[in-house]
Amino acid sequence: MLAAVEELAQAIPVAAACEAFGVARSTLYRLRQAPTPKTETPATTQHHRALSANERSQVLNVLHSDRFQDSPPRQVWATLLDEGEHLCSVSTMYRILQEQGESQERRDQRTHPAYARPELLATAPNQLWSWDITWLRGPQRLEYFYLYVILDVFSRYVVGWMVAEAESAALAQRLIAESCRKWAIQPDTLTLHSDRGAPMTSKPVAQLLEDLGVGKSHSRPYTSDDNPFSEAQFKTMKYRPDYPDRFQELDQARIWAVAFFDWYNNDHRHSSLGLLTPEMVFSGRSAQVIEARSQVLHDAYLRHPERFVAGLPQPPRLPDAVWINPPRPAEGEIAPPDLAAIPYSLSVDNDSTQSNEYPNMRQQGEDDPTLSSFQESCASHSARPASLSDYPSTPLPPDEMIVDINQRFSTRFPPFDAH
Repeated sequence: MLAAVEELAQAIPVAAACEAFGVARSTLYRLRQAPTPKTETPATTQHHRALSANERSQVLNVLHSDRFQDSPPRQVWATLLDEGEHLCSVSTMYRILQEQGESQERRDQRTHPAYARPELLATAPNQLWSWDITWLRGPQRLEYFYLYVILDVFSRYVVGWMVAEAESAALAQRLIAESCRKWAIQPDTLTLHSDRGAPMTSKPVAQLLEDLGVGKSHSRPYTSDDNPFSEAQFKTMKYRPDYPDRFQELDQARIWAVAFFDWYNNDHRHSSLGLLTPEMVFSGRSAQVIEARSQVLHDAYLRHPERFVAGLPQPPRLPDAVWINPPRPAEGEIAPPDLAAIPYSLSVDNDSTQSNEYPNMRQQGEDDPTLSSFQESCASHSARPASLSDYPSTPLPPDEMIVDINQRFSTRFPPFDAH
């Protein structure tokens, strides 16, 4: 094309020829010029302030010496300067190391072991306990009381607690021993999980668990998610409307804790437990409660079926298993659904008649196989005694204080004096 433009430009002006072919004149002029031959760039000469090859070798030998092989250049420079010697600047030492590919961490540092991610499963009460210690603000600044709490992970039932003036392994040892004795824990049936606090990792507690045949598990350092149930229970406690800003004395903290744990175990309905109380699940009454709820919903459905457009409503479900850190799916594998996160009722309760809007919606009845299989699953946990009073009770040692506000607390594990 450019040859044609040149040929046409012999007869007409260059501008007209370029316009006829749609070529810019600057392009034509640039191509008419002879290309400039490339000349080789002369080798860069060494700067007059640069170190010679011998000096660079000397600096590198010093940095590689046994004395400085694990020291950063700043430390090497300062040490040599105090000894009356100056080889080069700190930045020059870094440049020399970088040329050798040695500009990474040089210091000899301690390496921590890789802590395994705890993966713990509970399918029934008294299989997995979690315990922790939280601070309760005392009457003055920097003065605290210490609340020890042991929680059954499957049911969220508080199986043991204690308020003391100190945080120690000896007190934790007594609480764990009394809790295991209270609930008749058999060897090799229970795992006790905790974080890595000093009482939790102490030798007395480890020896006690070994003697009792109780397995132990610890969170990873600085990973609060590894002990979520104890942390969540403390959050519930400290956000109660009657939680005091400060406790004036130890007895006040104990009395408040008695009332709180009674409410938490017997009245607080957990969304993650199918809106059952911890006592219902821990004592094995969950199947009966769910069955009674199903009957109430069934009666409501028979009275006004038009209000439940999704069919027979079902009560919330109790999870069959509770995990601390469920196993992660393998690469390419699809994780199973979290049944606890599925809405517990697919019904829509509305005062207006809506059944005609969903003509194809399946109406579930009493013989629904899904409901039957679920009730059978819940009934598998009903083999425990019907109430907490059926559990064997053991007397507490004489030096322990029993807080008994009324008959309702008589079956609870009472706190004891830590003195």
